[in-house]
Amino acid sequence: MLTCESNYQVLFLFILFLFCHFSYSPTALSHSTFQSWKTMASDPEGPIHSSLAEEGKSSGEIRSEREPLLNGVHHSESYSVSAAILPFIFPALGGLLFGYDIGATSCAAISIESPTLSGISWYNLSSIEIGLLTSGSLYGALVGSVLAFNVADFLGRRRELVAAALLYFVGVLVTALAPNFPILVLGRLVFGTGIGLAMHAAPMYIAETGPTPIRGLLISLKEFFIVIGILAGYGIGSLLVDTIAGWRYMYGVCSPVAIIMGIGMWWLPASPRWLLLRAIQGKGDSQNLKDIAIQSLCRLRGQAIHDSAPQQVDEILAELSNVGEEKEVSFGEMFQGKCLKALWIGAGLVLFQQITGQPSVLYYAPSILQSAGFSVASDATRVSILLGFFKLIMTGVAVVIVDRLGRRPLLLGGVSGMVISLFLLGSYYIFLNNASAVAVVGLLLYVGCYQISFGPIGWLMIAEIFPLRLRGRGLSIAVLVNFGANALVTFAFSPLKALLGAGILFYIFCAIAVASLAFIYLVIPETKGLTLEEIEAKCL
Repeated sequence: MLTCESNYQVLFLFILFLFCHFSYSPTALSHSTFQSWKTMASDPEGPIHSSLAEEGKSSGEIRSEREPLLNGVHHSESYSVSAAILPFIFPALGGLLFGYDIGATSCAAISIESPTLSGISWYNLSSIEIGLLTSGSLYGALVGSVLAFNVADFLGRRRELVAAALLYFVGVLVTALAPNFPILVLGRLVFGTGIGLAMHAAPMYIAETGPTPIRGLLISLKEFFIVIGILAGYGIGSLLVDTIAGWRYMYGVCSPVAIIMGIGMWWLPASPRWLLLRAIQGKGDSQNLKDIAIQSLCRLRGQAIHDSAPQQVDEILAELSNVGEEKEVSFGEMFQGKCLKALWIGAGLVLFQQITGQPSVLYYAPSILQSAGFSVASDATRVSILLGFFKLIMTGVAVVIVDRLGRRPLLLGGVSGMVISLFLLGSYYIFLNNASAVAVVGLLLYVGCYQISFGPIGWLMIAEIFPLRLRGRGLSIAVLVNFGANALVTFAFSPLKALLGAGILFYIFCAIAVASLAFIYLVIPETKGLTLEEIEAKCL
């Protein structure tokens, strides 16, 4: 009889298989036997275990043919769907915790201000203190992004995620057990630092370890996990909001997830591409690093890879050499040539992701739905859950089709819908006050279009576009821009609303969305179906 844990594993495997099935058409099925590799004595990122590579064939093993790009011929890229689950799910837990913090904090802020239910004597917080409570993790994320710039390439993706899990756990404990407000804010900052590291390293690890045919699906699923986390935060928060000291439980309940994430990342192998980058840059014994990369690739792809791992590693090494990855990037070089183009694409995309008004539109959701006659709009938490489910559905749509349609079509189509929705919202607040249906359509159109475009594809593109030797520092700059723009928009929204009014503000967001549409059309390349090395050679 299957245990509860086994049932969950089977369910997740089934969901991932369905996503894979509808996102691409596998060209062949393989039932090859797995060739064991000898255990290496050392690993820059920890021990290599063989248990994952010994998974059975019941999961389905997939072989995907790729066209040759550089000198030489690509071997077919084989992988097992079941073997791809854990290298995705443990990094994605970092996104789940990020989303949970967003949802739980909205309810915790209500709980902590209640004279009867807060369970503390310092519940009478000022508006500035409430702002620090709600945005403390955001400022911590900025700190984490700065730290990632300096230590990411040294630590590697795996160790950075382990550090993020540790910071998540410490931040949760400090926040949940805080005896006073300064300690509470300190806990929020520590947790936010974990967010900065996790949002930096998770897309890199998933991109560098995921099979090319489903790389877009896996990175987009990370956004799916963020939305699940938001929903979980709203749901658990609404259950605990009437409990004495409920805010402590809201934060503390996610600590086991941080522990699971840390243990899982410690167990997973290092990114093969990170190992090979260190090998070609002379930061260790080249042959030893190459052998460890082969072992890592075998664990990550499962039985289906058979004996082709050495050839695939040789291909990656050859392509890295052809595109000049053997040179360590200097700070000045990051703003020249292909590095500058990658920064322009990555940072520009996440900047527009934030300044097209997503937090502001959601801020108006309760009043819009209430004006349309939805009684549930009187309860902000329930409205947030309703929109959260809609966001989850639309993110699922993006996950299913991103590797079939490509990145550019989803961005162009989704942002075009955002332009229309922002125009409708601006018109509602200026000209159409009695046409509440217009506001509801605008709201739902905006949320849906954002979740099939900027939401998942912003994180996907910044994980793909940076050259390997620039990826750690480049992605840290992009994440810093993302959280910095988020903080700026959040801070500026209230004074701009008071100065200009909601209608004019939505028209401004509409104009910015038009500019972002032009940016996507003129600058953003299509990366569907390309390996990370091919993206560097073709798109930069």
